[in-house]
Amino acid sequence: MRAIIPVAGVGTRLRPHTYTLPKVLLNVAGKPILAHILDALIRQDISKCTIVTGYMGKLVQEYVLANYKIDITFVPQRESLGLGHAIWTARETFDDEPLMIILGDTIFDADLTFSKKAKTSTIGVKEVEDPRRFGVVLLDNKGMIKKFVEKPEQPTSNLAIVGIYYISNPMLLKSCLEHLINNDIRTREEYQLTDALQLMLERGEKFNTFNVEGWYDCGKPETLLATNRYLLEKSSKPRKFKNAVIIPPVFIADDAIIRRSVVGPFATVASGAVVEDSLVRDSIISDGARVSSSLLKKSIIGNNAIVKGHFNKFNVGNSSEINYQ
Repeated sequence: MRAIIPVAGVGTRLRPHTYTLPKVLLNVAGKPILAHILDALIRQDISKCTIVTGYMGKLVQEYVLANYKIDITFVPQRESLGLGHAIWTARETFDDEPLMIILGDTIFDADLTFSKKAKTSTIGVKEVEDPRRFGVVLLDNKGMIKKFVEKPEQPTSNLAIVGIYYISNPMLLKSCLEHLINNDIRTREEYQLTDALQLMLERGEKFNTFNVEGWYDCGKPETLLATNRYLLEKSSKPRKFKNAVIIPPVFIADDAIIRRSVVGPFATVASGAVVEDSLVRDSIISDGARVSSSLLKKSIIGNNAIVKGHFNKFNVGNSSEINYQ
């Protein structure tokens, strides 16, 4: 089975961090968002992957090639024309072998072993309070999907598509995407994967669903921090320091330095970061960042950034410096 991971998004809601780093390489609970996705796929024995790149795609490619040895193909999406267009861009990398599509800006906690025995295409769904932000599915009386709708203005279903798609008939998907592109069929100015799935449905493809309770968005600072909290609760990596207090759950990299500080709970201190004379909780301190004489809560400090002073909440991009005397 091949997985396709579209990661071409710019990540405007996560600026300033995404001015210098693609969203999927932002650190959460000790490693980039993309690493959490790839590790989950590897645990499910999915060893072939297509990554659709765009914004700062070279950095994505460099990171993946330096850290993963699985069969990975990189395909650039030259224009940001929607998720359907991203999958269409990757069409030469897949054939009639079943396909798994995983969106690159979410971390999921779901058992994908169903795909080894699934007889039909299957879409991951979750009940949400406001379906207008998502693609949704409507089910028939047998629990099969009878309709796909992209971001409905007046929803008749609260079953949101959460970004995990198992496609048992990839060649039909390819044909439906070609139909959208060739006939310039767009929704909200983009070629939507949801529209291609609806076309597959109309051409006879059957779709089942599976519930994804563990679905964690990384698209905004507040949701990135919420995902960090969830992952740390599942897998904490504390360390002991002679002159510091560590309150789990936390992730502290092996080469991070903590001096005369209280760190945690729900703090990530990434590789090469230094925290001294500070209190840090519910925050992400990224690679190589330095925090001193500070009080940080619900903050994201970018790679190689420097924060010095007395603050409560900060969102500091890479290689920035804030010095408050």
